[in-house]
Amino acid sequence: MKIGIYVEIKEGRIPEAQFGPLALAGDHEVFAIVLDAVTSEAYAPLSDHGVNTIVEMVLPHESEISANPVIRAKALVKAVEELGLDCLAGLSNATGRDVLPRAAALLDAPLVMDCVDVDFERLRAKTSQYSGKALATVQVTGSPSIFGIRPNAVMPVVTDGADAANVITLEPEAAEPVGFKILDAAAEVGDPDAPPALAEAEIIIAGGRGMKSKENFDLIFECAKKMKAAVGASRVAVDNEWISYAHQVGQTGEKVSPTVYIACGISGSIQHFAGMKTSRIIIALNQDPDAAMMANCDYAVEGDLFDILPELNRLL
Repeated sequence: MKIGIYVEIKEGRIPEAQFGPLALAGDHEVFAIVLDAVTSEAYAPLSDHGVNTIVEMVLPHESEISANPVIRAKALVKAVEELGLDCLAGLSNATGRDVLPRAAALLDAPLVMDCVDVDFERLRAKTSQYSGKALATVQVTGSPSIFGIRPNAVMPVVTDGADAANVITLEPEAAEPVGFKILDAAAEVGDPDAPPALAEAEIIIAGGRGMKSKENFDLIFECAKKMKAAVGASRVAVDNEWISYAHQVGQTGEKVSPTVYIACGISGSIQHFAGMKTSRIIIALNQDPDAAMMANCDYAVEGDLFDILPELNRLL
């Protein structure tokens, strides 16, 4: 089979979470589709993760074009059609949720988003249902089939002694989007100390009702910076305007699968748990031993957050 993987570029490099979907392709012929300008050195890890061919379809740098999901979707469609791809996959992050469904609509193709596993050969995907209470296996028919994969749900696999991937160039069509226009796009600041994106972070430290105020979230941010972690929050913290919606984890926020999730003062409602239950290690900090999060974690620390977090920061 020919498997196409939509690879996003951030600050001139490929984020680690982008390599997860490549691990699912196995021994099939893998095409990495790149829509952003990047140096040839940045391509090296793609070969190490099983990519056979890198497809360059660099969009014009102007933000109203390069950031437009309609134009990006049309570029992916052209790659699928010209290369005869059987499947297309990418991360089910903010960009992927905007672009992959548009590509599926243009191709009239079956689509499954937020997958935690994909069997390309049998066209089966596993995704959570009913607020994370169940894991459904979805069978699709038709070609191409499109899958959005939850960031960090699949661990990258490095192939020893892999041959360097071939690089081919396709020209994206200069099509103006209909009914959708980017008015402005903020440039990402290349700050090496900036926290990683929430959906793609390996470590997340999150605060809930127990943080009590916006000012107390400074303890979370200080700790996250020292651990190179992302900062998350429960809906209660966001509704109380202690932190912005961009940090919300849960059914109505971001769904995450970090290696470590530290829940500080979060009771563990079903809606919050639906967004982080696939974390590999869950650590709960709470004064209430009967909180749901304390019963659904790998390690529980019963105590006062305002004693624990300052001490943790001191030790870090």
